[in-house]
Amino acid sequence: MRFALIDKITALEAGKRIAAAKNLTMAEEYLADHFPGFPVMPGVLMLESIVQTGAWLMRHTTNFEYSGVLLKEAKGLKFNNFVSPGRTLLVELDVHRWDENQCTLKAKSSVDGGSAVSARITLEQFNLRDTNPKLAGNDERLVNELKSQFALLWNPPADDAGN
Repeated sequence: MRFALIDKITALEAGKRIAAAKNLTMAEEYLADHFPGFPVMPGVLMLESIVQTGAWLMRHTTNFEYSGVLLKEAKGLKFNNFVSPGRTLLVELDVHRWDENQCTLKAKSSVDGGSAVSARITLEQFNLRDTNPKLAGNDERLVNELKSQFALLWNPPADDAGN
């Protein structure tokens, strides 16, 4: 099962920062069990929304050079607020350090103007072919799928020249 936990990228500056939004609706299947009578987005999925947002920044910055991005480390993770159906989780990440295939980001998210989650995360990008050259075709297929998804999430504003 794959969860798309970002509905729209709202700001993007390659190699520097990204902002995104997740609109939580009652259509999210996991809300039936988390929790009955008090549906809220699970904390692990709030963290995953941060990871997915950071992954989009890395992919965009490297021109989709890598097929995979995974969470390597989360530090200082603080959950401060619930996200319930009808609310929007706003996620913002700033690059703290970028060393080769690893990027450390300062993350904060909010709901209704109040802090929801904050953390410092490290993401690592990779290609499947790096461990098995026979998987190069999988890398290409995944990158093409990711580019299609990205085109749905990010609609950069037109510049002042109208280009």
